[in-house]
Amino acid sequence: MTETAMTISEGVVAALIVIGALLCAVSSFGLVRMPDVYTRSHAATKASTLGVMSILVGAFLYFLVHHGVTSAKMLLAIAFVFATAPVAGHLIGRAAYRSGVPLSERTVQDDLAKRVGARRHSGED
Repeated sequence: MTETAMTISEGVVAALIVIGALLCAVSSFGLVRMPDVYTRSHAATKASTLGVMSILVGAFLYFLVHHGVTSAKMLLAIAFVFATAPVAGHLIGRAAYRSGVPLSERTVQDDLAKRVGARRHSGED
């Protein structure tokens, strides 16, 4: 591989890792600044999932380009984070809502109130 190609690939890897780190930082600020469990869960799952995936993709590309190693573990980690983090965030929000954790006073609309209330009164769940 030529030196120019190595420099370009190092730039791409560095950009992915920096973008991932910035997204993880945004996620951590969101966890601190958001008013309730629902918006905190949103901040934790969206930004951190993209951040961790960017870092893992950057590491995968680094090892692929510089060492010629394709890591199945890295690919599995990327798939695992992509599949589980959003689902976990959804389930945490769902459990919080069903257990009666209040929404923030700044919440404008509660789309589930009618649906969950109707299920509670009909005996379904």
